[in-house]
Amino acid sequence: MANLTPLPAAKLLGPTEIRELAARLGIQPAKRLGQNFVVDGGTVSRITAMAALQPDDVVLEVGPGFGSLTLPLLAAARRVIAVEVDRALAAELPITVAARAPQLAGRLDVVTADAARLGQLPGEPPTVLVANLPYNVSVPVVLHLMATVPSLGRGLVMVQSEVADRMSAPPGSRTYGVPSAKLAWYATARRAGSVGRAVFWPVPRVDSGLVSLVRHSPAEAAAVRGTAVREETFAVIDAAFSQRRKTLRSALSAWAGSPAAAEAVLRAAGVDPSLRGEALAVTDFARIAAASRGGGDPDTINTS
Repeated sequence: MANLTPLPAAKLLGPTEIRELAARLGIQPAKRLGQNFVVDGGTVSRITAMAALQPDDVVLEVGPGFGSLTLPLLAAARRVIAVEVDRALAAELPITVAARAPQLAGRLDVVTADAARLGQLPGEPPTVLVANLPYNVSVPVVLHLMATVPSLGRGLVMVQSEVADRMSAPPGSRTYGVPSAKLAWYATARRAGSVGRAVFWPVPRVDSGLVSLVRHSPAEAAAVRGTAVREETFAVIDAAFSQRRKTLRSALSAWAGSPAAAEAVLRAAGVDPSLRGEALAVTDFARIAAASRGGGDPDTINTS
């Protein structure tokens, strides 16, 4: 069991330390990688506290950068697997941890990889996702990790504020769409807070938001999915929102083969063809996908 002793503020990375590290390594934040580094110790301490880590948790941290969030995570969890796409930052991270918190260095594993294509991870499977995600790839990364790392039971991710709204939006809301519906296949997402742009270097043009994720239990997942499979359900979601102002009969016509075929599938699934995609929960999309391949009587599918 980890010895949960919070790091003193003096051991955390601040603006001066991060700029010094960047200068020594010759690193300029790369826009193509979405690099905006958190330079405020209070913010990383707050995120760590909100993650509610348990002594035996193994954290998967995506985009550790210079390690500002990695340090308090190491103090709160048994182990941290840090996934960093930038080779220079990945190589430097263990050095930074060893210098600032040598007693925690043995808890860190660094993986140099693109999190959106992440494969096998070292050691014990991670239980919690904590990440400051690049704005341009945040949703694909979260969906990929939820699909490929089933041990992740919960998470706390920091993304662009608008993306946080989309990830956590309920059906019928203005911001509900593809990210919300697909994420609901795996987990319950809720907006957990806001983060101002001033805590980043360089300062982005937008604020950030925190999203809390709790993976569905097996019973909950069965209720959400019924007899549907993910690929087919996601294809329905993509089609429904490709023309979100159109009715489902029209929006799904290309996917089904014709408007008449789309209507037949929708009626078989117990879904009103005159509705729009934004009115449907992921359970509805799953029923449509199941009905499209004769997935059983929709009345027998649990939609609770």
